Amino acid sequence: MEPVSKKASESLVMMTELVLPNDTNVFGNLMGGRLMYWMDIAAALAAQKHANAPVVTASVDNISFEAPILLGNAVYIEAKVSRAFTTSMEVHLHVWGEDLKRQHKYKSNEAYYTFVALNAAGAPSPVPRLTPQLEEEQKLYEGAMRRRQLRLVLGGKMKPDEALELKALFFNGAETTQF
Repeated sequence: MEPVSKKASESLVMMTELVLPNDTNVFGNLMGGRLMYWMDIAAALAAQKHANAPVVTASVDNISFEAPILLGNAVYIEAKVSRAFTTSMEVHLHVWGEDLKRQHKYKSNEAYYTFVALNAAGAPSPVPRLTPQLEEEQKLYEGAMRRRQLRLVLGGKMKPDEALELKALFFNGAETTQF
């Protein structure tokens, strides 16, 4: 039987890659698509660890690149489940690059991926709840419902009036009839 709740730390995945010539564009920078591919793998592993079941990617939030990762640099991807819902999980990712010659580590980007757990028949399957332990985990957990509602509204799966967490952000608890 699945545990009722799991710690965020139990889903932690650290992935390391080396940027090789085939991974770069004409400027010698890691291609964004290659990084997103690696991020999807790390996030899927974290979600699968939490769900103890196969998972599929449901959505990827905005990925903004703060700093390029160059040819010959290392890439570090940290992925951890930030909140679990009924059958879906939000995974938070941090990405760093490191110039190995200079031993200089720098932030490249961060993002949120959403995964759905599947049962043997390929249908969505319930996942354990998540229990945040650290202060950062608690902040990510608390913001996850707003991020989820925003994803659902933008994807046309939720009406704006139903997004109560988002409404509370904009209207500060005031009664409204329309979003």
